[in-house]
Amino acid sequence: MEMCKISLAVFCLLCGPYGENLAGSIGDVSGTRAVQLWVSEKADYNYNSNSCAPGKVCGHYTQVVWRNSVRIGCAKVRCSTSGTFITCNYAPPGNYVGQRPY
Repeated sequence: MEMCKISLAVFCLLCGPYGENLAGSIGDVSGTRAVQLWVSEKADYNYNSNSCAPGKVCGHYTQVVWRNSVRIGCAKVRCSTSGTFITCNYAPPGNYVGQRPY
């Protein structure tokens, strides 16, 4: 998977000012499943405090639903070592400190 990680990192550096979500798996994973995993973080997001529950992650969710991100592009890469990476880039990017996603 190391070469696959490097290839994705180089690709992303060339993309420009985009928000990004990444998912990785040993074996195959669909783009739909990756988005479902990111959206499942909603359970750990508190809109009133605009924060995640203690010890939880919710930035993938907030990027998926960010109101100003109106363009999205996703890609799936299967690595020779049986790993899979899913990446989605969002424009304009979201997750600005102090701003709510919607």
